Amino acid sequence: MLVTMATAALFAPVVAPYDPEWQERGDRLVPPFSFSDETGRFYLLGTDPLGRDILSRVIYGARISLIIGFSSVAISAPIGVLLGLLSGYTNRWVDDVIMRIADIQLALPFILLPMVIVSVLGATMRNLILVLAIAGWVVYARVVRGQVIRLRQVEYIQSSKAVGCSGSRILFRHLLPNVLTPVIVLVTLGLAQMILLESSLSFLGLGIQPPTPTWGGMLNESRNYIAQSWWASVMPGIAIMMTVLSVNFLGDWLRDILDPKEQTN
Repeated sequence: MLVTMATAALFAPVVAPYDPEWQERGDRLVPPFSFSDETGRFYLLGTDPLGRDILSRVIYGARISLIIGFSSVAISAPIGVLLGLLSGYTNRWVDDVIMRIADIQLALPFILLPMVIVSVLGATMRNLILVLAIAGWVVYARVVRGQVIRLRQVEYIQSSKAVGCSGSRILFRHLLPNVLTPVIVLVTLGLAQMILLESSLSFLGLGIQPPTPTWGGMLNESRNYIAQSWWASVMPGIAIMMTVLSVNFLGDWLRDILDPKEQTN
C-alpha cells in the first residue's frame, strides 16, 4: 500500500485522470463510480463540492503528505540521535540542558507548538517541514540517550576508553551502530505521526493553502456535506488511514526483523 501510494504520488501527472484543481460546477458532488450527465466524465471516487475529481486530488494530496512526512523525519531523526548521543555520553550539565529542553517541549501539547509557529511564520511547505522536525526530535533523543546510558558501561566501551579512543570515535564508531535498531523503528512510527500532524494542520487551515490539494484540506472543505455526500470526506480519510496503517505495519515488521530477541523467540 505504501509503495503504491508513493508511486502514484511520484507519477501523479500520469496517474491522475484529471486536473486536481479544475472546477466543473455542473459536476458538483457526483457519487463514486458514476458518469457525469454534464461532461460525460467517469469519476471513480466521485467529486467534491466544487466539482473537482476526488481521485485526482487524493493522488496529488499524497505528494504533499509524503514529502512533508519524509522530509521532517529526515531532519528530526539525525538531530534527535545526535543530541541523544551527546546527552547520554558527555558531561552531566550537557545532559541536563538537553533533557530539560526536551521536558519543556514534551510538556506542551504536541500540536500546539506547530500551530503557533506556523501561525507566525506562515503556512509554506518549508515552514511546515521545519516545524514538524522541531516537534519530532525529542522522541529520538530520549530513546537514544537511554540506550547510550545502558551501553556505556559494557566491556567493549570500557576497553575502547582504556586503549585511548577519542570520545567522538566511541560515539560514532561503537555506540551509534548499536542504537540504530530502535531508531529505525521510531523513524517509521514518526513518519506516520508526521503525516497525521500535517493532515491535522491542513484541516485547521494551517497547512498548505488552497487550491493545492491536501488530505486534511479536503476533509475541511467537505465537512459540511458529510450527511448528504459522504464520499467527499470518507475518501481522503481512507487515504490517510491506509497510509498511516501501512507505515505502522512497516514499523512492526522492521522491529521483528531487527530485534535479536524477536528472532530468538
